[in-house]
Amino acid sequence: MPFATADLPGIGGRIKERPEDFFVDEQPLYQPAGEGEHVYLFIEKRGLSTLRAARIVARHFGVHVSAVGFAGLKDKRAVTRQVFSVHVPGKKPEDFPMLQHEHMGVLWVDLHHNKLRRGHLLGNRFSIKIRGVDMSKAPAALRVLSRLERSGVPNVIGEQRFGYLRRNHLVGRGLILGDHGAVVRAVLDPDESAADTQAPARRAAAAGEYAEAMELFGKEMRTERRVVGELMRGASPSRAVHAIERSEAEFFLTAFQSAVFNRVLAERMAAGTIGKLMEGDVAFKHDNRACFDVRAEDLGPELTARLDRIEVSPSGPMWGADMKRAAAGVGVTEEAALAESGVGVEALRAFEVRRRGRLTGERKPLRVPVMDAMVEGGVDEHGHYVRVAFDLPRGAFATSVIREITKVEGRGEAESGEPEE
Repeated sequence: MPFATADLPGIGGRIKERPEDFFVDEQPLYQPAGEGEHVYLFIEKRGLSTLRAARIVARHFGVHVSAVGFAGLKDKRAVTRQVFSVHVPGKKPEDFPMLQHEHMGVLWVDLHHNKLRRGHLLGNRFSIKIRGVDMSKAPAALRVLSRLERSGVPNVIGEQRFGYLRRNHLVGRGLILGDHGAVVRAVLDPDESAADTQAPARRAAAAGEYAEAMELFGKEMRTERRVVGELMRGASPSRAVHAIERSEAEFFLTAFQSAVFNRVLAERMAAGTIGKLMEGDVAFKHDNRACFDVRAEDLGPELTARLDRIEVSPSGPMWGADMKRAAAGVGVTEEAALAESGVGVEALRAFEVRRRGRLTGERKPLRVPVMDAMVEGGVDEHGHYVRVAFDLPRGAFATSVIREITKVEGRGEAESGEPEE
């Protein structure tokens, strides 16, 4: 992936050395009404993925995890604040004991009428300490951030979406194609080139020693254990794949969409067109997330001025069978990126029929605004740091900003499929 600020030097450094160095505060889309069947909890968690936190909440309230809602996935190796909802009809918060956990706490509780669903947030406020860099590098970081405030940041979907073995998208592709053997291999196979604390378990699974693999996989490796458990009982790959939880399967599908989106974004960055609109583009309006087709007669000074103000941006595909499609040369490029993944539009349609709408397509902006940015240098008991803070709209990754500041391609914490203890 190219850098949007390649002409500005990076400061180097590292992030996420400690959870408290990476703080995320969710900005809600609306406030709870004070009545309804859903308990809303504003939770601060430390060192937990969102999916793991949702399971903890579900166990506490005695409900299935599907009764728990959240607006977005938050980083695991971080201190994050976000809202969860729990459907408990006929009950109120005082009917339950206080939720207590060593890695999470409840900041407030309220009631609302509806389940909190993905996307029900305005954005996130980030405060991130970059370590391994002298505090005097703060002005260099500010120069990059100031540029990004003016131009927007490439909406790169972070490495954490793809799992710590970087193959969640391969699981998603196998699910779409109905290639259950490929799904099993992507979930279980070892990768000797990557750091993997679960390597012995993966080697056992590859050798068909499923009972041994089950013993070796940590209890937090839920997807791996579900698949291995079915194989241990003599199930077919198809049945083993169907043991994957719905929320995890949906995450793998999103990872596939994300991989194709990143490919399109990289091509547009290389061409220098993520801040330009061309005939055939689908433009994204940042104020209301609506999209519109760009025709030749739309191109002109007025649209250019809106682009310069980051009111609108070109969008890329999060592929689904019914996704709004780009036209002309832009559409050809996007279809080619999908084809290069090994999946075609017909395969998407077949999956939609087979799994009843499990792969919802949408358009995603190729760049997003960076707002209310600030930088400071400092030193604490762990040494020098440069701290950056900024707001991003929902769906954007803070690591997209950090990579521009540091000019270092990091290996972010995985959002799913990673050890959670």
